[in-house]
Amino acid sequence: MAGTALRRRLTWQVATVAAVAEETASVRTIALDLPDWPGHLAGQHLDVRLTAEDGYSAERSYSVASAPGEAPAITVERLDDGEVSPYLTEELRRGDEIEVRGPIGGYFVWDSSDNANQPLLLVAGGSGIVPLRSILRHRDRSGSSRPMLLLYSARSLADVIYRAELDDQGDGVTVIYTLTREQPPGWTGHSRRVDDALLAEVAWPARRQPLAFACGPTPFVETVAAGLVRLGYPPAAVKTERFGATGGH
Repeated sequence: MAGTALRRRLTWQVATVAAVAEETASVRTIALDLPDWPGHLAGQHLDVRLTAEDGYSAERSYSVASAPGEAPAITVERLDDGEVSPYLTEELRRGDEIEVRGPIGGYFVWDSSDNANQPLLLVAGGSGIVPLRSILRHRDRSGSSRPMLLLYSARSLADVIYRAELDDQGDGVTVIYTLTREQPPGWTGHSRRVDDALLAEVAWPARRQPLAFACGPTPFVETVAAGLVRLGYPPAAVKTERFGATGGH
């Protein structure tokens, strides 16, 4: 039975684009209609495959941006030298079809039923916010009262993905931005890269036994993970998801 479920998740199927939403000048969220979608956990990802007329194909993995129980959606940042992201962010339209498979991944996931009193620390660099948004939405949809703190590093306020949604979080969720390259007039928040000092200032203290999720470019995630361990977080309590560097955060 488990083998059948695994084969189902790893079988390519055709998804229809149900909607597209522009998040920033270079980022778009794509909602997918997948009649045979088996459901996903907060933090999982899916694969997208594009095939050209000459038969050449390219595959990329994207975190699922929606919560469990919601239709699958991905949020894609355009990379100027990318093979897949320029098409997804500039040419794809509602009603178009793409190949996907998933959900995939069992490590970087969160279940709202686990240890209801344990606070969560979410640390995002750039588009690393995507799977963390799934976690935040899962908390809301499940009715969890789990305390959560999100530290989000972005180049500027205009680069903050899901800004309206993040600014409208309910009780028990704290959102902290640090803008590393450009700050608006009158900005009183943080304006430096995430380092040990910033983590010590804003993160849950280790004595509360928090669980941490960090996602972003590889150097960013390595800095965050090492910094949290130095603050006393057990390595097993720091879950990480990383991607190739696409610029500093």
